[in-house]
Order: sequence, then structure tokens, then C-alpha cells
Amino acid sequence: MKLRSAFAWLVCSLLSCWGVLAIVYSNLPAGARLAGAAVFGAAALACAILPQKRRRKIAWFTPVFLGVLIWWLALPASNDREWEPDVAKLPYAEVYASSVTLHNIRNCDYRSEREYAVRHYDQTYDLGTLRSLDLFFVDWGLPNIAHTMLSFGFGGNKYVVFSIETRKKKGEEYSSVKGFFKQYELTYVVADEHDVVRLRTNYRKGEDVYLYRLTASPEFIRKVFLDYLGSVNRLKARPQWYNALTANCTTDIWKHIAPFYPGAKFDWRILASGHVDKMAYELGVLDQALPFRELKERSLINERGVAAGSGRTYSAAIRRGLPGFD
Repeated sequence: MKLRSAFAWLVCSLLSCWGVLAIVYSNLPAGARLAGAAVFGAAALACAILPQKRRRKIAWFTPVFLGVLIWWLALPASNDREWEPDVAKLPYAEVYASSVTLHNIRNCDYRSEREYAVRHYDQTYDLGTLRSLDLFFVDWGLPNIAHTMLSFGFGGNKYVVFSIETRKKKGEEYSSVKGFFKQYELTYVVADEHDVVRLRTNYRKGEDVYLYRLTASPEFIRKVFLDYLGSVNRLKARPQWYNALTANCTTDIWKHIAPFYPGAKFDWRILASGHVDKMAYELGVLDQALPFRELKERSLINERGVAAGSGRTYSAAIRRGLPGFD
């Protein structure tokens, strides 16, 4: 009985903490957030300390918590906010039998991390020339968290890269805590490598960028690419919340890959994204000619990114001589 009581206390405490944080980190006005969190916290505490039997306490707590949960689940994402310029314009795709036209491919011209001219262009790609799939692994210096991006390679040294990110409002900064509580909409940045890769190698401090060629058949790559485009178009029509645990740069990559990967099994490293490249190596989809540690050391491209400049040969320059690339 004591163990059951302790477990019930733990569960109710965790749910109470989540409820308070969900209200505090909501989009309600500041006063309403504080008042709502205080009322919910007081109600949850009262359910816990009133001299009643455990079952009755749970019976009182359940509707209080469910009220907050239902309210939170009903919070709508939106495409109509005052966005930062680099995420203000959403990409979308027109898919035909043998080609795809991508609209609003981003190619910002950076002067610094925060100073840039936003540029977009449209491009039609022949699906028959889609041949390669590359993983950009961005190490922030945190032990278990990294940013991941997939780049699809077409003939003629054409690449389009997808970076799954938070869609920030003007003046908004990312918070890892807020990322769990419907503070940011999800966006798929469809970009030129000269944009999202060069930003990270040349202008952001403390980010190490690694580039790996993934072993995959053209058929598999095409299926994943079209699945990505489905999400891009859905987000334009129906916005979705970013979630630091369940809807982020790495979990969404897995959602696109898993349906087409034979025997796909969930791995804890999909959540701990700082280990995703090691997971890919163990699955055999990275070059196996070198031990993983040496492969990773030789796949660092920061110096290449700086030396590559800003010309049309950027993508070729950052790949030349890397392990696993032709």
C-alpha cells in the first residue's frame, strides 16, 4: 500500500508540475498565465493535502488535470503571426509524374548570423536524376542534442536541403523548456546548402558541422523525398506545433524514413539526437571503410565551408574528398 501511495504521489506531482508549466509557457496574456498557474497549482495541492482517502483524492485531481490537458491540446497552431524574416515565407511543392517544382527555396545572403538578406527562388527538379541522400549533423557541443538535416542530390550538382526547425516570431529566442509547451510552430526550411549549411559553418559560433553520405537506393531516396514534400505542403495548409521531444529535426526525419526502411525499429538515439550519426553507422548506412571515430573526424566540414566561399561550386567544394563520396 505504501508503494502504491508513493507511486500515486509521484504521478500526481509530475502531472501537476507539467500542468503549471503548460499554463506558464502558454500564449495567454502574462496576467492570465500567472493566475491560471496559481489556480491550477492550488487546486492540485488541495486535492493532495485534504484529509481524504487516496481514491477520492485521485477522483478530485483527475478532472482538474484533464481540464488543463484538454485546454492545452486544443490550442491551435497558426500560420498568421509576425514572423522572423527568414521563416516568414513558407515553401510548397507541385508534384508531377516525373518532376517536382519547389517554390520558395531559401537562399539567404548572410553578413553575420543575425544580419542577412532574405532571398528565395523556385526550381524544377527531374525526379529521374535524384541519386543521393546526405546527412548534415550539427554538433552544438551538448552531449545528447544535435541538429540534423537531410540533403537530396540531383544531377548537375543540384542539392536541396531540408532543415526542420522552430518557426520563430519576431524578436523570439529559442528556449529548450518552451520547446515542450506549444510555444513555436514547426517549419520545414527548404533551402539551398549555401544558406543553411554556410550559416552554421561560417557564422554561428560553437557549431561543428559533419557531412555524411547515406547508403540508399534511388527508389528509397525518391520515396523519402516525396514524403518530405507531403509534410511541406501540409504545413502550409495546416500549421503544426513544434515539440522538443516528439516533433523536431530528428524525430521527424525518422518519421519520413521509417515507413520505407525494412525492419525499422525505434532507437533511443532518435530522441538523444547527439548520437544519431553513430546510430546510422551501426545500421550500416554510413561508409564502413573507416572506424566511426575516424570517419567522424574526417567528415567535419567547417574549414571547407569557410574556404568554399559563396559561389555555385559550394556544394561540390564541401564534399570533395570526404569519406564515402565518389
